[in-house]
Amino acid sequence: MKVLVTGGSGFLGREICRRLRARGDVVSSLCRRPSTALEELDVQQHVGDLADPAAVSRAVAGCDAVVHNAALAGVSGPPRPYWATNVVGTRHVIEQCRVHGVRTLLYTSTASVAFRPGGLEGVDESLPHAPCHLAAYPATKARAEALVLAAHGPELATVSLRPHIIWGPGDPHFVPALARAVRVGRLPMPGDGSNLVDTTHVRTAAHAHLLTLDRLRQSPEQAGGRAYFIGQDDPRPLREITRHFLRAAGLDARWCALPPRLATAAAGAGEALLRAARSTRTHALSRFLVAELLHPHYFDLTAARRDLGFEPPIGFDAGIAELTRSAPAHP
Repeated sequence: MKVLVTGGSGFLGREICRRLRARGDVVSSLCRRPSTALEELDVQQHVGDLADPAAVSRAVAGCDAVVHNAALAGVSGPPRPYWATNVVGTRHVIEQCRVHGVRTLLYTSTASVAFRPGGLEGVDESLPHAPCHLAAYPATKARAEALVLAAHGPELATVSLRPHIIWGPGDPHFVPALARAVRVGRLPMPGDGSNLVDTTHVRTAAHAHLLTLDRLRQSPEQAGGRAYFIGQDDPRPLREITRHFLRAAGLDARWCALPPRLATAAAGAGEALLRAARSTRTHALSRFLVAELLHPHYFDLTAARRDLGFEPPIGFDAGIAELTRSAPAHP
């Protein structure tokens, strides 16, 4: 199979490319800049932007399937850049799949498309997208997911996967962000950290993508046109998760609980200041981030097990041990 992975140079994209190449697929990637890691995997690289339909067309041409994994991710920032990449870029991918006769399109969404204040406790895919999103990222990912699922039909089979908090060796997002937040042996966080949260090891997320890609090609009528939550199916208190992540990075910090109302007010004020300054920062303190830190979010994975044959290939504890072994040594 010849597979295009958009965003193949990213954390999850690179693992998907690695696994596809390991089983013998011909893999290419559309990225904004060249990647040494992809070159070492013998992945053909197309350098370009999702907002450029010509670049998307060149990358899609000749492929059997597309894994649309690229996105602008973040917890803050103005809507326009998110819309250009996540919505307009997804439209271009769908259009070029049709132009070039690609019959399989797998979209990497996020569980945050369903997140709402109060959290998500054991919800399944029957829960609709949140009626109002607290940030541009989940809002535009929800819109893009809707476009992908609406495109499903006899000529183009589509599926959307919703992994949540992807981590593992080489994680450039969550563990580094937690490490930066530590202040003099303390981790200031809103609430007491008792809210249950499920996560997704990068190997689990990539495994789910390959399972879904094969199922979609073999039996498009079974899974096509649907979205699926993906995770470890092992929700744990956020306080415990952060402790494991920090210890894997060689840090031991005490949770310092901030009053939820104060954290929410500070986030709202910070957003107002960033808007006034016309800041494009995508990882600043925001109401969306505070809400995710305060509330539970874990999911019922029954549909993924039934339709995709999904089971996490690595458990949370084994993943933490692996993360610890891969962390750079500290003096």
